[in-house]
Amino acid sequence: MNKTKADYNLISREFSETRNRLWDEIGFLFYNYLKENESVLDSGCGNGRYYELFREKNINYVGIDNSEELIKIAKEKHPEADFRIGDSLSLPFEDSSFDKVYSIAVLHRIPSYSFRARFLKEAKRVLKKDGYLILTVWKIPNIYKRKSQLLLLKHTLLKLLGISKLDFKDVLEPWGNKTFKYYHWFSKRELKSLLKKSGFKIKEIGAIKNVRGNHRLWRGSAKGGNRQNIYVVAQKVL
Repeated sequence: MNKTKADYNLISREFSETRNRLWDEIGFLFYNYLKENESVLDSGCGNGRYYELFREKNINYVGIDNSEELIKIAKEKHPEADFRIGDSLSLPFEDSSFDKVYSIAVLHRIPSYSFRARFLKEAKRVLKKDGYLILTVWKIPNIYKRKSQLLLLKHTLLKLLGISKLDFKDVLEPWGNKTFKYYHWFSKRELKSLLKKSGFKIKEIGAIKNVRGNHRLWRGSAKGGNRQNIYVVAQKVL
């Protein structure tokens, strides 16, 4: 966790330049599910790039991230918004504070099953009765992504040989020549199991993939594109 935080502080400016707009293929998670005047937590908000979508719905918005540098950028972009430095594994909010918790591309950056379960436990705690958690994670790359498959194979072999302390399906992916970023690659089955054990009822789950060079919203399983994600809409179960 300390490494992940340090990495995002280190690459915050470059990272933000590659994350300066909404990825069209996940737009439906905001347009279809947000309601006017709700209280929403953006857990792992990064540089605040989704804030404008929440503002359109007059949302009572709070964005939290443990990277001081990313929060600094978020505040520069949207000084009127409520962005806070904080830990998503120990949220500084009272029980039942929010109608919805959004967490876009965050859970796969949290190492170990126990920490991921703790992240979900905290999200559930701060949700109101029947509140919704809406999240995305990177999925295991498909067989056509040779570079990604070789990266996964490398870390699997290191784990089997007892050299790596990472879990299976964990990888360290290079970010230029600055650092190696941690990721856990999820399958739908694994994510569903984790959410159910954490006290959520899955209302919708699916795959999202962009089409390279085409910025329309797209959901499905066709080949092509350079981003693959699993999305989940899950309801808090008391």
